[in-house]
Amino acid sequence: MKGRPVVTEAEQVKPDVNALEQEGEIAADYVEGLLDIADIDGDIDMDVEGDRAMVSIVGVKGHDLVGPAGEILEAIQELTRLAVHRQTGERSRLMLDISGYREKRRAELSKLGSDIAAQVAKLGEPRSLQPMTPFERKIVHDAVAAAGLRSESEGEEPNRFVVVMPA
Repeated sequence: MKGRPVVTEAEQVKPDVNALEQEGEIAADYVEGLLDIADIDGDIDMDVEGDRAMVSIVGVKGHDLVGPAGEILEAIQELTRLAVHRQTGERSRLMLDISGYREKRRAELSKLGSDIAAQVAKLGEPRSLQPMTPFERKIVHDAVAAAGLRSESEGEEPNRFVVVMPA
């Protein structure tokens, strides 16, 4: 390995923006087809955020496409990821949002993570939260870390949950 530069993991994993944009376009076409089949009016926005394509359905009335606790949104996201995989042959980390649900949920979960971290810091005892999706757990983990505490995920999907530990 003499003469070969050392490459860090961060340098190896630079997102291919063109590939992510293509992923977003495939996903947008797929979602647009679903909306047409269901005769639902809505606009589609695409973006690339960090290392994933983001597709948002905006202007949809009601929460029929989100469902209780975002269950329908998660299902549509998985179907969309499969459609992208079918066309690209690559695993997709695409994030789908409908009517701003994920942004609202992100704010709620950040507050929850901060509040739980404060309780754990005050009481000195670990706290377990309700089962969450990987997206939701990541937000809570980030909020807990920002508060200077540690957290872990425990359990098996779909009942995996966050445990916040005292410092």
